[in-house]
Amino acid sequence: MAEDEQKDVETPESEDTSAEGPEASAAGPVAEEGTPSSPEGEPTSTPPAEEASEEQPQDTAPAEEPADAPVAEQEEPEGAPTKEPKAEKAEEKKKDVIPGADLEPIAVEPEERPLSAEEQARREAEEEERRQREAALAGEAEEEQPATRAPAKMEGDSRYLATGKRKHSIARVTLLPGSGKFEVNKRPLEEFFPRPLHQTIARQPLALTGYEGNVDVRVRVRGGGVSGQAGAVRHGIARALTEVDPELRGELKKRGFLTRDARVKERRKAGLKKARKRPQFSKR
Repeated sequence: MAEDEQKDVETPESEDTSAEGPEASAAGPVAEEGTPSSPEGEPTSTPPAEEASEEQPQDTAPAEEPADAPVAEQEEPEGAPTKEPKAEKAEEKKKDVIPGADLEPIAVEPEERPLSAEEQARREAEEEERRQREAALAGEAEEEQPATRAPAKMEGDSRYLATGKRKHSIARVTLLPGSGKFEVNKRPLEEFFPRPLHQTIARQPLALTGYEGNVDVRVRVRGGGVSGQAGAVRHGIARALTEVDPELRGELKKRGFLTRDARVKERRKAGLKKARKRPQFSKR
């Protein structure tokens, strides 16, 4: 009997649970959607579906605004803002361009330095050779160069001696009144100095002073080479002309004919092949 009473007491609870079952099953999906369920059956604060759908566009709108903002910014500047990048580029180009690059350069001619006696003789020899070629082609006689001044008169028995030096060459020069005969070591000048350059070097003092063709020149030269001997002859003739006419000293000195050229070959040093040339160095 006691067992039957206990069964009767328990049945209402099972019915209550069965009655609450459908409601719990119906409320189950709502809890699963993410809405918090309050204990003891309190009403939840979940918004309706319509309100949620209305709030979603408001949340997505701010995300779309930044994407459209640059477009609006690009469309807004119509005048001055669009010209600023171009102005900056133009300024950069102006900075890159070198000022005065479009100007034409002015050709400045270098100042000509005074030529030495040897360079002047070389130039005169080249000009003489060119005149000779032109005269031979044209069949005309060579024109004589005018004298810078009238030569001084020389007595019939007068002789003027002088010594000229260049490198290792020594020339003894004798000037005599005559018709312009030129002998070097008892040979004609053209035979002793076959090159026109050396002939011009030897005749330079006579051509400058106007004594060429008015005096006879006899020279005894020894030592050195052909170029040194030509320079020694010129030095000796210039010194002899100053004895004939002392007023010629300034003009001859200006051209450098009276200056003793002390340039000589440098001596060989011990351990070297020449004055400064060294033998090849081998590290190993």
